[in-house]
Amino acid sequence: MREIVLDTETTGFEPTEGDRIVEIGAVELFNHMPTGRTYHQYINPGRSMPKAAFEVHGLGDDFLRDKPAFREIGQAFLDFVGTDKMVIHNASFDMKFLNFELSTIGLPVLPFGQAIDTLLIARKKFPGSPASLDALCRRFGVDNSGREKHGALLDSEILAEVYLELIGGRQPDFGLSSLVEKTSNSANDQAEWRPKPRPVPLATRLTEAEAAAHAVFVEKLGASATWAKRQ
Repeated sequence: MREIVLDTETTGFEPTEGDRIVEIGAVELFNHMPTGRTYHQYINPGRSMPKAAFEVHGLGDDFLRDKPAFREIGQAFLDFVGTDKMVIHNASFDMKFLNFELSTIGLPVLPFGQAIDTLLIARKKFPGSPASLDALCRRFGVDNSGREKHGALLDSEILAEVYLELIGGRQPDFGLSSLVEKTSNSANDQAEWRPKPRPVPLATRLTEAEAAAHAVFVEKLGASATWAKRQ
């Protein structure tokens, strides 16, 4: 199962008011584990950077001047994401900007159902507790010491660790999904996988005295007892 952990940086809060994406960072996961493959792109927004936004991510006009416009990288971004799930913290914000940029240049928009919102997961799992990325890093002991300013790729890498903790740790399925995938020829095989019986049954640890005591106990329960029916 492939997933894309994604983050963006922007010039502000509303694309309909002229704000634009200036950075996209994404990390590829396979069966919930990082593959080492990433997507990272700085983008020239075609407008000046507001001071408030610059203080958040540190991306200024001089740095972004020679970077490509979104129309030059939009298709490559879609090709990287594909139809796989995107893991995003506060997905409504990033999806709003991504789909505005995509629609502006005539490319297909991303279905909102393709996004997994870690902010919503965190609020549901820890109601009433802070659910920012920094707060979740503190909760799970994820190192975010390099996060002096927001950066899309760094934040995606951090979010990937947080996401794995939110869904149950680094091995939420104990590796069974990857084992099945290696030994199966199709997705149907994986869905139908069942553990096989042991070739040699484990030896009983029940002593003769314990077995006799159990038999006496079951006899006292009467013929209608569940234990009697299972014998």
